[in-house]
Amino acid sequence: MIYAKYQYPRLDIQDYLMTLDIISQRIKDELGKEVYPLKVIKTINKYLFKELGFKGNKDNYYDPDNSYLNQVIDKKTGIPITLSVIYLEIAKRLDFPMVGIGMPGHFLIRPEFENVGIFVDVFNQGEILFKEDCELKLKEIYQQPITLEEHFLTPVSNQQILGRMLTNLKYIYLNRQEYPKMLRIIELLLQLFPNHPLEIRDRGLLYYQLRQWEKATTDLQLYLSILPTAEDAPTIRQILQQMR
Repeated sequence: MIYAKYQYPRLDIQDYLMTLDIISQRIKDELGKEVYPLKVIKTINKYLFKELGFKGNKDNYYDPDNSYLNQVIDKKTGIPITLSVIYLEIAKRLDFPMVGIGMPGHFLIRPEFENVGIFVDVFNQGEILFKEDCELKLKEIYQQPITLEEHFLTPVSNQQILGRMLTNLKYIYLNRQEYPKMLRIIELLLQLFPNHPLEIRDRGLLYYQLRQWEKATTDLQLYLSILPTAEDAPTIRQILQQMR
């Protein structure tokens, strides 16, 4: 949630952490003493989606606010990855650890204990899926037959989750032509993944778009020094030539 302070400087992170604490405590009270995976998931689902009204923002999927956790908590709507992060945080507070699954085109979560064998689609009201359902979900997303490869269901780290959230925002701001905001997100990505060549390239291209020639030249030259035989290297060299 820290990166949200760049967009919302007055954000009080502790307030939102306290909100998650309160939600978790109410779910814990509802759970009682007899606890097992399916009961925990169904109890979280009932409180989060039926009582509080959290839901996937299918009507305005590319609204930047869907990628800021404070806004997702306030509006009770978001995209798969941000809703999943909230769910993961609640599960952690219930001593029921879950992990994120960065499936192509979608984001799921599952209990940390692999032998449970179930996945949760938080974007779709906490729908419970099995491995076969995940393959069907992929076909539905891509509108064509697609084989579910084992690595599609590999858990992702917190760093990877944050990187995916920031990358979503990066492309949202690109499509909205909000270049200063996009630049800020790239800077955050480079803090997360220092010297990542594609982020350096994209920052250079963004500086070029903003007519900041010196900064653009520095980044694009650095990109070529890291990946001199990149597929887009001829195009980058042409841009550098234009700025001379």
